[in-house]
Amino acid sequence: MLLHLPLRYQDRTRIAKIAALRNGDEVSVEGEVLSTDITFGRRRMLVTQISDGTGVLTLRFFNFNARQKQSLEPGKQLRCYGEVRHVNRSLEMIHPEYQPVSESAGIALDAHLTPVYPSTEGLRQFSLRALIDQLVVDTDTLNVDVPEWLPNDILQSMDLPPLAAAIAYVHRPPPGAPISLLADGQHPTQQRLAFEELLAHHLSMRRMRLQHQRHQAPQLTSANTLTSRFLKSLPFTLTKAQQRVSNEIATDMQQNTPMLRLIQGDVGSGKTVVAALAALQAIEAGYQAAVMAPTEILAYQHLLNFQQWLSPLHLDVAWLAGKIKGKARKSVLQDIEENNIQMIVGTHALFQEDVNFNCLGLIIVDEQHRFGVHQRLALRNKGKNQHQIESENHNTENHSTQNTNHDPTITSYPHQLIMTATPIPRTLAMTAYADLDCSVIDELPPGRTPVETVVIANTRRDEIIARVYSACKNQRQAYWVCTLIEESEALQCQAAQDTEIQLKLELPEISVGLVHGKMKPAEKESIMQRFKAGEIDLLVATTVIEVGVDVPNATLMIIENAERLGLSQLHQLRGRVGRGAIHSACVLLYQAPLSQLAKERLGIMRKTTDGFEVAQRDLEIRGPGELLGTRQTGIKQFHIADLQRDKHLLPDIIKTAATLLQQQNPNVDAIIRRWIGESEQYSNV
Repeated sequence: MLLHLPLRYQDRTRIAKIAALRNGDEVSVEGEVLSTDITFGRRRMLVTQISDGTGVLTLRFFNFNARQKQSLEPGKQLRCYGEVRHVNRSLEMIHPEYQPVSESAGIALDAHLTPVYPSTEGLRQFSLRALIDQLVVDTDTLNVDVPEWLPNDILQSMDLPPLAAAIAYVHRPPPGAPISLLADGQHPTQQRLAFEELLAHHLSMRRMRLQHQRHQAPQLTSANTLTSRFLKSLPFTLTKAQQRVSNEIATDMQQNTPMLRLIQGDVGSGKTVVAALAALQAIEAGYQAAVMAPTEILAYQHLLNFQQWLSPLHLDVAWLAGKIKGKARKSVLQDIEENNIQMIVGTHALFQEDVNFNCLGLIIVDEQHRFGVHQRLALRNKGKNQHQIESENHNTENHSTQNTNHDPTITSYPHQLIMTATPIPRTLAMTAYADLDCSVIDELPPGRTPVETVVIANTRRDEIIARVYSACKNQRQAYWVCTLIEESEALQCQAAQDTEIQLKLELPEISVGLVHGKMKPAEKESIMQRFKAGEIDLLVATTVIEVGVDVPNATLMIIENAERLGLSQLHQLRGRVGRGAIHSACVLLYQAPLSQLAKERLGIMRKTTDGFEVAQRDLEIRGPGELLGTRQTGIKQFHIADLQRDKHLLPDIIKTAATLLQQQNPNVDAIIRRWIGESEQYSNV
């Protein structure tokens, strides 16, 4: 109850004069009832007029009964609270709270601002206030013991008030308290609570990291024979950013503690090549590497890339997805368990119970925020309890394995490499991923041209269809993405099917294909392969193509109902074009009228192609929970803190967390438990 904080406040500590009221004021007034009448217009109303001698105020009730009319008889004194409105040169309150005032006794004014709490059906504000009144004595005193877990020297150095006093103030601000500051969450007492909540989260993440570092991991050292051959076979040279990140990963994997590294990179920055280098290091060291992706389309794209890169090195790549059944599945599982295959690519099928890795040394998880916490934990646990690896099981052409670092008596965990094409603002990375080392590929390969983004109303659809025709006739390909209603995959699919039929009628000379989430995996795969091979000119799709599709010849992206999508999703879809040196464009088709928020989002997309800037603006608009997909991941939602509002606290929070952990402060557990409870276990991934 103490941490169930008010949404806003009402000032009932003073009585306002009616003559001084302004439109929009929320105030208490007292006056004598002049008249009460039932009027009939478009609906039946009870209308009461009161006066305090300085002016007249109208009280209007749409829902009332006979007893209420009697309580508002002329001559009675009332105290009312509500929002003032200017209507036809007069002042009104609609359904104000009111109570009779005895001329002899009167009613005492509130001693503090009145809190308005988040509530739900069946739970009244009066009940919430009555409960909290039992806990809060006054503006700076509680009726219950709330231990102070932060050391005094930290509180004093940062000028933070004691926790109990901060909680009491937030529930019962004194008369004259700065309501605007409280409304914005910027009051020092609110900042004190936000500080401790963010600190608890950061402590939890850092402690999980320290616990993880106590585990053993295979030291994946190698002669770099495979990586050298791989780099020579590439038709391009790695960017400096790719080289830097690859070196960071290679160093991590040579340690005997598990790597936990996040690679951030904008769409098209070359994260997969970096992941391939890490996989080759693991394989050459005598271990298996697994790549897990959230969708079959993305996983299959990885399969094609790894097969193309590893086949010349005489390395086979296993494919494991839900559609692999029967004998084929049994054969793949046997090869994985017997270590006949060292590179495995798949979906969530990789962590199912019947999958047994022989010696899993590296896990690569793409778009990790799309996986549930338990799924990632299950895959990590596949690497536990590894057995001694015999070198003859690993013989591949022109390279030998190294197993001298593996002790079968020690439980070890695989190294983890996490990739995301959703750039994460630094503010968010410092909190949500405080347990990870972060690497950023902040450089696009040479030859990439920025994608031109235009925003066009749906009424100009014919112009866009003509543009698609022109692009396809010039041997280029295009996407047409149907979103319709973001929450309904079935309606998206229907919209895509209808659009495919319409475009086939309007573009009879153009080959049109369709892919959506309700299609069978084999059918989706076939369509995508035909599109990649150039047999399909125009691909109509739902947002299923958001990630993982790499067709350099596709230079035009049409996104219907773009106003329905968030910035990160729009940026991901835009990233499907512009993957070569040819000028590419993204057309955001919108349905008028646009909300102010939609105008802002589409304007940002038009102004910048920088994924990190897009992500920062997305954080400001949607908040961290939506941006990270925390409903699926288990990353906790903050109750009080706001990452965007409170980001200035983060440097002190990081410093304080380091101090408490270094000192092995006994209160660390209590701080975490107060704010996070038992959910800390979900961080142990």
